[in-house]
Amino acid sequence: MMGIVNVTPDSFSDGGQFLDPQRAVDHGLQLAAEGADIIDVGGESTRPGAESISEAEELRRVLPVIEALAGRTQAPISIDSQKPGVAREALRAGASIINDIAANRAGDEMWELAAETGAGYILMHMQGTPQTMHLAPKYEDVVGEVDQFFADRLRKAESCGMRPEQIVLDPGIGFGKTVQHNLQLLAGLSRFRIRQRPLLLGVSRKSFIGKVVGGEVNERVPGSIACSVWAILNGVQLIRTHDVAATVQAVRMIEEIQRVNERDA
Repeated sequence: MMGIVNVTPDSFSDGGQFLDPQRAVDHGLQLAAEGADIIDVGGESTRPGAESISEAEELRRVLPVIEALAGRTQAPISIDSQKPGVAREALRAGASIINDIAANRAGDEMWELAAETGAGYILMHMQGTPQTMHLAPKYEDVVGEVDQFFADRLRKAESCGMRPEQIVLDPGIGFGKTVQHNLQLLAGLSRFRIRQRPLLLGVSRKSFIGKVVGGEVNERVPGSIACSVWAILNGVQLIRTHDVAATVQAVRMIEEIQRVNERDA
């Protein structure tokens, strides 16, 4: 379970709530107490249409939080950033995982950094950028195209010196996808098992849930949990969520039922 700590003024769900470093640290510790296995710290909003910020500003937001959390929790810390410079400093401050939404980039610096440091690396699919991804995304076969992206990026990462065991795959729900694309990806999650890497799913409170079943951001927790349970049943190992306690409870119930089912089969 990956708990989200957004140190931003403009994230779609909790923007502005944890800009104060101490509040962000307290929130991260609370998520760990609720059962988060990883604390994901991000300083730049990646909601559709979000404006990019400078590397210096992103570092100003995240480094105090990462440094404080690293000294107070055993949970691994991930840095949610597109910028290799931010990732490098975050790793020095105590993070051990890079959560990279921009794995479609042309340059090699982020992969070389992961290879050099041995950090965990979450490789996410996104069509376009946060500034453009909501502008009429198109696919002939979204599941097939995301799977091909994973194959290409895994080869690229390996060519930069990364080991396969460093890498987790994320299909990027909501990142350059329509509601129908998101539903097709959820329905096709089991197809990505062919890549033999752990899968991460981030659906927490996202707008497509509201478009399917209604509800404002904070009313989408049941829909988010439903997607998370479906993901676990279809081979996903990691769930990224704002709502750790509720999601942990749902996932533990599903895992217990699965254990009994496998024992009695």
